[in-house]
Amino acid sequence: MIKGLQLDHHCADEAKEILDQLVDLYLEVYAGGGDFYSEDRYRRQLELHLQRAGWELVTATVHGALVGYIYGFPLPPQTRWWEGIHEPVPAGFTEEDGTRTFALSELLVCPAWRRRGIAAALHDKLIEGRAEPRTTLLVRPDNAVAQMAYSSWGWSKVTKLQPNWDRAPTFDVLIRAADAHPASGQLAS
Repeated sequence: MIKGLQLDHHCADEAKEILDQLVDLYLEVYAGGGDFYSEDRYRRQLELHLQRAGWELVTATVHGALVGYIYGFPLPPQTRWWEGIHEPVPAGFTEEDGTRTFALSELLVCPAWRRRGIAAALHDKLIEGRAEPRTTLLVRPDNAVAQMAYSSWGWSKVTKLQPNWDRAPTFDVLIRAADAHPASGQLAS
């Protein structure tokens, strides 16, 4: 266990109190990533996502300093999440009712704190015990480290998706069944 590490769940109202810290960590993680990873675009995304029913955040802090976080929300009916999905996909794949799919939107760990099991612990803490039968996320195809981690945590690629956002890259669409094995067991020391 990492000395001083604490994982905490937060609702949207609690997250608003640390919004600047969340944005600052995002900018640190994606420094040099291009226009798509701008502060303005991420603030708009985060503020829209905070309004989603069931939105949830898990933070990782060490001695009170934010070192990572993960957030997501259930996909409602008529969600825009699947816009830009590449065909073919299984019949009914994009049909949502608010209880079918939990969307994992961001998983970030400060570069200085990587390779210590924090990402896996955040991942498990957010999705363990979720009522939805599946979880989805979007990951860049060229992010080999994330691709390997997600694969080892029980995620499978279904297709690709290019969101209808200005300068958005194309992502791989990954799905994980609710009964998949946990990502971590324990945090590295």
